[in-house]
Amino acid sequence: MNAELEYTVMKNHAEELRKAAAEHRRAREARKTGRRSVFAKFLSS
Repeated sequence: MNAELEYTVMKNHAEELRKAAAEHRRAREARKTGRRSVFAKFLSS
């Protein structure tokens, strides 16, 4: 695999992980404050 492609794949993967972490954090905060977000409802369904 060429280095440029590998770099692009790694970058996309890192972006997805960051997004997932942000959503997880939002859901956790929503649970903490007692406000059930759409995302939290979606998770519990």
